[in-house]
Amino acid sequence: MPVGIDDLAMYIPKLYVDSKDFAKARGIDPQKLESGIGVRKMAIVDTNQDPACMASNACLKLMEKNNLHPKDIGRMYVATESALDESKAMNSFVIGMLEQVYGDGSFEHAGGIECKFACVSGSYALYDNANWIRAEENNGKAAIVIVSDIAKYDIGSAGEYTQGAGALAMLIKDNPRLLEFDQKVTSTIIKNEYDFYRPFGKETPLVNGNYSNLLYLIQVKKAFDSYKEKAKTTGLIKWDENNESITDKIDYFIVHLPYRKMGEKALAYLLRHEWRHLPRWQYIIKEVGMDEPIPKDPRGTIESILLDKEFMKLDEQFRRAFMKTSSYQDVFNRKMASSLEASSIIGNLYTASMYVGFRSMLEFEYKKGIELENKRIGFGSYGSGSSAMVFSGVIKSGYKEIVKSMNLEEEIGNRTKVSMEQYEQLRESEINPDYYITKPRREFILVKIGGNTSDKAGLREYEYIH
Repeated sequence: MPVGIDDLAMYIPKLYVDSKDFAKARGIDPQKLESGIGVRKMAIVDTNQDPACMASNACLKLMEKNNLHPKDIGRMYVATESALDESKAMNSFVIGMLEQVYGDGSFEHAGGIECKFACVSGSYALYDNANWIRAEENNGKAAIVIVSDIAKYDIGSAGEYTQGAGALAMLIKDNPRLLEFDQKVTSTIIKNEYDFYRPFGKETPLVNGNYSNLLYLIQVKKAFDSYKEKAKTTGLIKWDENNESITDKIDYFIVHLPYRKMGEKALAYLLRHEWRHLPRWQYIIKEVGMDEPIPKDPRGTIESILLDKEFMKLDEQFRRAFMKTSSYQDVFNRKMASSLEASSIIGNLYTASMYVGFRSMLEFEYKKGIELENKRIGFGSYGSGSSAMVFSGVIKSGYKEIVKSMNLEEEIGNRTKVSMEQYEQLRESEINPDYYITKPRREFILVKIGGNTSDKAGLREYEYIH
């Protein structure tokens, strides 16, 4: 049974910090943010917004866009690492908000859970719900998977300039108009790691930046190796292993984007891994102008590789040169560049980052006049802690019906640039939740946290503003 993504809709908060203002306030070269990291604007939430109301806003947009009724939806999952409660699932908040619009009890049949595994959890949610439909447990109903997060780091930390916020809702059903998932090739890798984590009671994560970046690359590569074997065994993809790479047969690469430049690095890492044993490599080495460096202990741990300072310095030099080669540039421009556009004006969205990248690719490739039907999309999803999932899908004939109306700027809407002083006040909760910066319109907002008695502590109340 063909199952996949039929449509999607996103919600981005209406406030942002300009990277130039941020760079000036933190004493950073603006080029480091715009070119080195690849961010121009970072979306941030107002005092009356949280991940649940962003998820609800994205879901409502999806339902209204497709004239869906609650009876059409059999499952609703929310994937996030910005949980509001250690017991109550975020999808219950979302259903409560939606029932303000569709009526009390209208979604009581739509089961689901909150999924957590850092940024990869949205991919697990998609896989679970796709298989629910394939097993014909859905009774003709569709599923909605929502990815919603606020990427928030300590003020003054190295991660502060990779923040962002937003949500994206995806309609999962049989005979999808947009993307059909390839079957029996999805591959996962999991390992107990502490590259990035947020202990109970802490609002911001603890991050081992260099370790996490390298672990991301390694774990996605391992999952890709497993995917490659399955694609070969099932006959999904055929290639001449003496002269070709499976990457030659995948039309687009969509990867997890903690920041734009990380997507470029992930593609470079994958292509180096896939190409170094092919005839083309000798020409690439000639263009690079140096041999690919090898660590002192090629089978060592990530820690030993990072401690090999000479190797790390040479490898960075090689990577930069490799990314300037005509071979890399050709693949990057054709197969990835369009997916990075949204990231540069929104920032890090954790679980939503890869899927906003997918939405970005659809719009900007369509605007180039590229025919997307039957093109295969390869997804490389990563979540710290750590797990990677690699899967693929094919664009369906009905995609134009959806993509033709996509306009990133219009869908985000008019946004308000906040000063660094306002940003820090918002971060430190110095503004009362009753005093928001932007006036809400046709959206869900948070109106109250907590009650007048101890048994109501932490209770959240939301309202739909017409």
